[in-house]
Amino acid sequence: MAEQKIAISSDYITLDAFLKWAGVVDTGGQAKTVVLSGQVTVNGETETRRGRKLRAGDRVTVAGAGSCLVTREGE
Repeated sequence: MAEQKIAISSDYITLDAFLKWAGVVDTGGQAKTVVLSGQVTVNGETETRRGRKLRAGDRVTVAGAGSCLVTREGE
């Protein structure tokens, strides 16, 4: 599965909001479940904090859904 590049317009985005923005999940509840179940890694480390701030350059991988690179809009 190819890595997707997902652009954000602010300095950061929270992990749960990012998962919705990237289309990995449909709702905040689903994002919470996916994150708390340990299915998400950020920069290669398991992340269970759904409020984790993601910035351009961070790589998010979700088990069974592939990976995304956070980019800054316009870059």
